[in-house]
Amino acid sequence: MTRVFSGIQPSGDLHLGNHLGALVNWVAMQERAECVYCVVDLHAMTSPAEHDPATLRQRTLSAATTLLAVGVDPQRSILFVQSHVHEHAECTWLLNCIAGFGELRKMPQFKDKSAGKGESVSVGLFDYPVLQSADILLYHADEVPVGEDQRHHIELARDLGQRFNHRFAPDDPVFTLPRAIHPPAAARVMDLQEPSNKMSKSTSSDKGVVYLLDDPTRIAKKIRAAVTDSATDIRYDREAKPGVSNLLEILAAATGRSIDELVVEHDGHGYGSFKAAVAEAVVELLRPVQQRHAALAADPGEVSRTLADGAARAREVAAPTLLRAKQAMGMLDAGIVREGHGW
Repeated sequence: MTRVFSGIQPSGDLHLGNHLGALVNWVAMQERAECVYCVVDLHAMTSPAEHDPATLRQRTLSAATTLLAVGVDPQRSILFVQSHVHEHAECTWLLNCIAGFGELRKMPQFKDKSAGKGESVSVGLFDYPVLQSADILLYHADEVPVGEDQRHHIELARDLGQRFNHRFAPDDPVFTLPRAIHPPAAARVMDLQEPSNKMSKSTSSDKGVVYLLDDPTRIAKKIRAAVTDSATDIRYDREAKPGVSNLLEILAAATGRSIDELVVEHDGHGYGSFKAAVAEAVVELLRPVQQRHAALAADPGEVSRTLADGAARAREVAAPTLLRAKQAMGMLDAGIVREGHGW
């Protein structure tokens, strides 16, 4: 069976864009693949100025709880926290030793996030694509669902895996070479206040972001205040009417209806009525998620047990992979003592 790996950073509360752009596919992929899903808390530590231990701990648990609430099934998938499986950090060091400084320096996201920071940029920010490669390669992932902005990182994972296999295990490859897949998003959700930008956890204002746990009143208020335009017609045109088009995509995803059908239904009735329909649909879409989240949050011990079980199952795959990699690189097996050799 095809194996899928994907991870999500606990760098902020999950929102409607995460849900419709990625998480609905995470849930759907459980029907056709063996899925390994990870809350990548180590990746959330790469900016020292933004790293608060208490916040990271809370967000990690919240992200895991939300994944369970949206439909990630621990009976069908492996769900765990990255730092609970030490093989990720150890495999990163092995891959660091074959990764090139030049190829990491060219990573687009490193260049973007390090711009203007000078010598204060953390080594973690520079190196996190190698950690991401380790995340993927440890599980022999065939497919990694990613957005176009992450394509370079999957290419790096393939390059490092292939380089390792060629140099250390040409006759019996250790790593499976993954391929990036781009599942169709249920909607390309943009910021409600700045519809030319994607809805994001890192936005400077949350007025344009619908979080999965926002209460219905707050959701309706944000959608009512969504930027549209000075005209009154309702039609889909990302260039001329980005705000209206964004709301149409959200409404289509939330109701399972086509955009063309929704345009016919709502054009001519004004933006107020249209926004009310979008708000109602989003509230109903998120209601079962919020109810399930409340039930899970009431028993955090059960969520922790689920994550501990997931980490144990993840290690059953990751540990043998790491052991083969270490052996291929010539490391002495644990427990073997050679007399006369030491530091």
